[in-house]
Amino acid sequence: MEKDIYILAIESSCDETAAAVVKNGREVLSNIISSQIELHKLYGGVVPEIASRKHIEKINPVIREALAEAGMKLGDMDAIGVTYGPGLVGALLVGVAAAKAISYAKNIPLVGVHHIEGHISANYIENKDLEPPFLGMVVSGGHTHLVMVEDYGKYEILGKTRDDAAGEAFDKVARAIGLGYPGGPKIDKLAKEGNPRAIAFPRAHVADAPLDFSFSGLKSSVLNYINSCEMKHQKICRADVAASFQAAVVDAIVSHTILAAKTYHIDKVALAGGVASNSALRQAMKEKCEAAGLKFYYPSPILCTDNAAMIGCAAYYEYLAGTRHGLDLNAVPNLKIGQR
Repeated sequence: MEKDIYILAIESSCDETAAAVVKNGREVLSNIISSQIELHKLYGGVVPEIASRKHIEKINPVIREALAEAGMKLGDMDAIGVTYGPGLVGALLVGVAAAKAISYAKNIPLVGVHHIEGHISANYIENKDLEPPFLGMVVSGGHTHLVMVEDYGKYEILGKTRDDAAGEAFDKVARAIGLGYPGGPKIDKLAKEGNPRAIAFPRAHVADAPLDFSFSGLKSSVLNYINSCEMKHQKICRADVAASFQAAVVDAIVSHTILAAKTYHIDKVALAGGVASNSALRQAMKEKCEAAGLKFYYPSPILCTDNAAMIGCAAYYEYLAGTRHGLDLNAVPNLKIGQR
């Protein structure tokens, strides 16, 4: 590019209201996140209506703070990038409406971004040498996808969960053993005190699709173990349950990823999504990739959870490709990856 490209990015797909200013796709000038975790802890999970109302309260202050931290104004932006799916429809609408209003008022191009493509793009920010093609392993509360990143903005799903996403299973198991919400970080912490081989929880395999995942049976196995112990009045070691459950999830994710890399002859693997911040998953993936001769990439924890910097990165490459959206852009809660 002959000139620097500045993008104001907005993310509001679930329970984080976020805005960021990103320069040339990979340089983050600001990344402001207003989290609702403490609010939703009261209910044991995200309440969509409450999340949407909180986004309305926070969206303008977060945008102003992102611009101020970057030392820039709306008029300095070359484009507005915004998550328009997938996610909670009410939450998405707040971000989309804000982005469209700014685009119209300032006559700035509008670029809609797929939330999962944003998570994958988070790897570009801190890994300047990373370029497609590579294998992306997306692990979050709503998604567990093995994705072939063929080029910027060009993706092919190689495998996905048939039922629960990994992050969803973490939350349900955490609730079952009394850890509360959010489950992922709490299980990760407690598992460090337990024995990952204490309980033989199953590793599911989908016979007709070896790269697909299934965590519903694992979740049920954990619940059955807890119920059995309670019926027999046996003491439950929560740390062992957490460690053994986590080991089963990590084994499935890592083994599928290595299999996909070998099958498709890919030598680069990038981890993405909220569960990508799990310490056991990072360590196991790093060790297995090194053993298989694969380069392994992953974002810092702050870029694993929902944030706007990753949306700005994805929006930059969409902008270069000529993607522009009109004021008829709408929230698409079930938007498929690669869909435009």
